[in-house]
Amino acid sequence: MAISSSEEIKKFKRSYTQIIDAEVNFITPGFIDSHVHLLMGGNSLLNVQLRDANTKEEFINRIASFSKDLKPNQWIVEGNWDHTLWGGELPSKDWIDKFTKEKPVALYRMDGHMILANSTALKIAGIDSNTPQVKNGEIVKNSDGTPTGILKSEAMYLVLNKIPSLTNSQKEKAIKSAQKYLLSNGVTSIHDVDSLGGFKVLKKMYANNELNIRVYSADPLYRWKALLNKEKINTKWLKNGLLKGFIDGSLGSHSAAFKEPYADKPEDRGILTANIDSLKTWITKADHKNLQITVHAIGDKANNTLLNTYETVIQSNGHKDRRFRIEHAQHLDKNDISRFSDLNIIASMQPYHAIDDGRWAEDLIGKERVKTTYAFKSLIEANTTLVFGSDWPVAPASPLYGIYAAVTRETLDDKNANGWIPKQKINVEQALLAYTKNAAYSSFDEKIKGTLEEGKLADFVFLSEDLTKIKSKKNKEFKVLKTYVGGKMVFSRNEVKHNDLKN
Repeated sequence: MAISSSEEIKKFKRSYTQIIDAEVNFITPGFIDSHVHLLMGGNSLLNVQLRDANTKEEFINRIASFSKDLKPNQWIVEGNWDHTLWGGELPSKDWIDKFTKEKPVALYRMDGHMILANSTALKIAGIDSNTPQVKNGEIVKNSDGTPTGILKSEAMYLVLNKIPSLTNSQKEKAIKSAQKYLLSNGVTSIHDVDSLGGFKVLKKMYANNELNIRVYSADPLYRWKALLNKEKINTKWLKNGLLKGFIDGSLGSHSAAFKEPYADKPEDRGILTANIDSLKTWITKADHKNLQITVHAIGDKANNTLLNTYETVIQSNGHKDRRFRIEHAQHLDKNDISRFSDLNIIASMQPYHAIDDGRWAEDLIGKERVKTTYAFKSLIEANTTLVFGSDWPVAPASPLYGIYAAVTRETLDDKNANGWIPKQKINVEQALLAYTKNAAYSSFDEKIKGTLEEGKLADFVFLSEDLTKIKSKKNKEFKVLKTYVGGKMVFSRNEVKHNDLKN
């Protein structure tokens, strides 16, 4: 209704008005996480937790312990492990087979582009030493030809497609768990890029007044025609109309597509997972129907190819307010940075990845290419619209951690006190805009949210400290104290334990 001095605001006071004194606490607009895998993240909260397993033994023990309480044929999924935490050795089915008999396993690496399957899951999928390699993917095999259990990119779906779909009840449980977690981190709106069939559940929750977080839901790009026939929803709480595609994999799985070989694997340049002609056709036709498009691109070749594709589509369909996005925009050729602004392409990035990948990225792509990795400052200086998200459950869904990462770039191994690639550090205000005002713009919502203004939605967050003073994790840890959505308090600090930064 209004934002003004205490005296001015008192004019709105009525007998039923509740006055809340924020005292010394810092208030921000509600955070918008522009890249969340909602159903996957919620399901991960209900499954084995491997993200911070620091040793091979801990990895094995957590799976063994979780497996004990499961029934035969019950799948063990999600996990989100990180093999770099124990030195870089990829896990094998041999590590876990004896603990998971009759219980199929399909556990994601944290980036979602590699899984570990046990022997039971491989048998269900019909994968053995005679199984041929998959286009745009890899079945990793031992020297004798037997599968190790590691499946990359498209090869993952040999197993993933065998996992029974979640029931609506299971989906609702997962989404409600995700909602609670996100609100505890001050996230009031998300862009859900999951495309895993949770939209019907979200509609039901919205109809029953159980949706406490605002959701912009994506559909797979290749199904753009189906979206035209799908019920279009555009409310303050729930809307669709976004299409999400892929053009490559991830750095950690060596499936991100680069122009030059990986530094540690001279024969490997990664994988372009998309047929470029098909990708161009889908984007052209979907854009012609005024659907918004965003595409995952990690490596410099993938980003360059996607920028070229977007440029061709713009030339073909003409100029309009389309707001094309690139998800991740992670490793850029320096000559491509200015093209984001030239073409009005939004860079949708995840800053926490910088302090995570920064521990080992140079080993994979060398000193020169890392200079334009997570190039936040260079993109801003080139007048690019930069928006932030988490990629949860790949990384914690905490905007505070994301802002800390963008501002300090201090890697999680404590080896970069001045910041990893310090020239790409940005200030708090720039990072905060990427989580609020810019993020709202990236979903065509800048008129109703992203800033605290008269007439906009009352989504805001109480923080324990002045956000502009964030410098290092050595400072007192910043916390979300309260989260309000639509003027209603949906989270208070007393209810949820704050996660540790490294988790």
